[in-house]
Amino acid sequence: MVMRQLAGRGVRDQRVLAAMRWAPREWFLPPHLARDAYNDAPLPIGSGQTISQPYVVALMTERLEPRRTHRILEIGTGSGYQTAILAYLAGNGKVFTVERLPDLLVEAEERFRRLGLTNIETRLGDGAAGWPEQGPFDGIIVAAAAPQVPEPLAAQLKPGGRLVIPVGDLASQELVILERSRNGEGLVRQQAGGVRFVPLISRLAFTEER
Repeated sequence: MVMRQLAGRGVRDQRVLAAMRWAPREWFLPPHLARDAYNDAPLPIGSGQTISQPYVVALMTERLEPRRTHRILEIGTGSGYQTAILAYLAGNGKVFTVERLPDLLVEAEERFRRLGLTNIETRLGDGAAGWPEQGPFDGIIVAAAAPQVPEPLAAQLKPGGRLVIPVGDLASQELVILERSRNGEGLVRQQAGGVRFVPLISRLAFTEER
């Protein structure tokens, strides 16, 4: 999977490729879908949520540029697959992950224990609010699409830090990277192509459950 689907599509960071090789994606799927674990496609994980396709996970991780001492905030734990990749790369740092669905979070926490990952803290709550008491963060990654970047997340980004988030609606989404300037006074915005994610459910993201 790694060399054919990821390196072949332009993912160059060797640490990211190593993390993708390390993580057993089949562990993060319902048993009946394990045979499809290394297809480059999103798959359902229950509760109307999905595990992102491997290429998108690798792309977002590469654009985040995680380092071994970083404190990283993830919004949307889901299956825990992206969380595990980040924890592997953060090393001596820490990953803080927020999920709004309790059943998914319990299952993800069990997977982290099974993998021996001890540098992850979890929280049940509104991801668009971030985790202000643990911030600011070197990196923030969002695994759901918002119509605009939630202000609380941008506010929790360190100088020099990066925020990676899909922005748009169900019809059209763009992967956006915001990088805070070293002096902390501004944000530089880049775009990294079209993506497709489930919506970020939050009043702060202007997307609410009906």
